[in-house]
Amino acid sequence: MNTRYIVLFFLITTAGLVSCKQAHKKAMSGQETGQATGPLIGLDGDTLQKVVKTETEWKAELGEQAYHVLREGGTEPAFTGNFWNNKKEGVYICAGCGLPLFSSSTKFESGTGWPSFWKPLRQENILEVKDRSHGMTRIEVRCARCGGHQGHVFDDGPKPTGLRYCINSVALNFVPEPQP
Repeated sequence: MNTRYIVLFFLITTAGLVSCKQAHKKAMSGQETGQATGPLIGLDGDTLQKVVKTETEWKAELGEQAYHVLREGGTEPAFTGNFWNNKKEGVYICAGCGLPLFSSSTKFESGTGWPSFWKPLRQENILEVKDRSHGMTRIEVRCARCGGHQGHVFDDGPKPTGLRYCINSVALNFVPEPQP
């Protein structure tokens, strides 16, 4: 392969990663952030407070990949996460703070390799933020409690919403429904 093409590919890839990290840092600092419209409610029905930690605290609590996705706006490789093919019934919660985000009843097979949902459990529990990284405009999905990056929402999902919340498995934990 021509050396010029390799260098060009490296430069484009690096610029995209830097752009994504800069956009995420800007958004995490409170700029361009969507607003939650109601109280944050936990699995037990309790009202929850926002979670604020230093980057050092997040790094100590999260694994390397979870930190990269939740705090730096990264993406895990498709078809590698724990939940893209999970068929169990239950609730998906933020891996950073435990806020309930999605129900298995709204999960569907999108063919993308990431867990996909047609609506959040409670709209108040997510933030939707314009993401202009990688030369495109998308809507980033974040946890409303800790600000952790979850993934993106697209308008190519099934009825009744027509939405596809494409979420990183590493940004989630799963709480199965209790068995009778």
